[in-house]
Amino acid sequence: MAEKTVRQKKPEQTPQTRRTNFLEVAGNYSPEQARLEAGRCLQCKNPVCVSGCPVGVKIPQFIQQIKDGALARAYEIIRADNYLPAVCGRVCPQETQCEGRCVLGKKGEPVAVGNLERFAADWAALPHNAATPCRDAACSVSTGAADAAPQSAAKIAVVGSGPSGLTCAAELNAAGFDVTVFEALHELGGVLAYGIPEFRLPKEIVRREIKSLSAAGVRFETNAVIGKIQTIADLLQNFAAVYIASGAGFPSFMNIAGEDLNGVYSANEYLTRLNLMKAYQPGADTPILKGQNVAVIGGGNVALDAARSALRLGAAQVYLIYRRSRAEMPARREEILHAEEEGLRFLFLHNPLRYLGDEKGFVQKALLQKMTLGEPDASGRRRPVPELGSEYELAVDTVIVAVGTQANPIIKDTTPDLPTDKRGYIIIDENGRTAKKGVWAGGDIASGAATVILAMGAGKRAARSIASTLTI
Repeated sequence: MAEKTVRQKKPEQTPQTRRTNFLEVAGNYSPEQARLEAGRCLQCKNPVCVSGCPVGVKIPQFIQQIKDGALARAYEIIRADNYLPAVCGRVCPQETQCEGRCVLGKKGEPVAVGNLERFAADWAALPHNAATPCRDAACSVSTGAADAAPQSAAKIAVVGSGPSGLTCAAELNAAGFDVTVFEALHELGGVLAYGIPEFRLPKEIVRREIKSLSAAGVRFETNAVIGKIQTIADLLQNFAAVYIASGAGFPSFMNIAGEDLNGVYSANEYLTRLNLMKAYQPGADTPILKGQNVAVIGGGNVALDAARSALRLGAAQVYLIYRRSRAEMPARREEILHAEEEGLRFLFLHNPLRYLGDEKGFVQKALLQKMTLGEPDASGRRRPVPELGSEYELAVDTVIVAVGTQANPIIKDTTPDLPTDKRGYIIIDENGRTAKKGVWAGGDIASGAATVILAMGAGKRAARSIASTLTI
């Protein structure tokens, strides 16, 4: 019988303290907290929580091991299905996935699956707690790439070292393939390195996870822009298959007047300067405008990451401008709550019409229009409708546009026989296979911008397809 106890809360920096630094907001469970939280799990005979996990982590099994104090075993069970558990435990939207399906959540609070996953992964990273992925009959992937190909010598190229590429590489490496990952930037991790701030995902965590893959035999090449140094066709001359996981990091704008003013950033550029180039550190070589009145446009996790970063850079006011209401925001609930605590000002049902600059070409004001919600659109959310005569000006000296991203066209433009849709995303089947022989794709370059764990699921499916195809 599960213990009757409340959901355990992680320790956190106070809002007043954390908005002055880029250190991780939340700490970890203590062993006793982890045991108590694990004790809340009902160990359902039909664990619907597992169906909510895109990579199929065996949730009740690893939680039971934590309850029993068998932490190495808990980590091994997780790692059999998820090669980035310390990352997923921090950034996955558990409330809409595993925890969203937890039976306890129907009448109370669901089991904190993400917190327990993070606890096990961080415990395993301690030097005296070394654990290895489990591959025995009790916890291994029953139909994964590792089962499909015993020790093949075939060479596989993976383009992109984000969550999808890393997962595909890890699965294929475990199956015995010779895997090389090509990363365009100078640091590995893709969106994990350049997109997610240090206070949500410390980069040392990302490096730690990648280091484990490198130690297992995956090779990495940085500063390797596929489409420039080599094309996909070139790779196919030396590799039996190619998995394209180059992401969707090409910024989108609203195409309104004033977006070319100084002080108007894409969220991609703003966060890359902060996360990859460490512009928040004193004496950093990479410049970034530390505005006092900052407007961030958008309602997703990227918008919140940018807004909370601006607060930490010392802004007096940061406005998050979103054209729908709070109920429609796609960002994680925890991030919204943290942002509120830190002093972010939400301007719901607002939309920018244009930006106005001074005589030197720097943004000075945003012309905003109020919105109301009409009938649902194709996304299922109520459509924002302009409120006539509601325009007003808001004084700002920095604008960060976080309204989505697009596929970078470099691979599409250098691979004319690789089918893409009208938005430039690579067309794939349910297993990640493209119409071009020997080429698979997945993650944001095929689906459009999505979550880390969904990209990982795509990498896993593609790895299984590649493995089964090359071993027939």
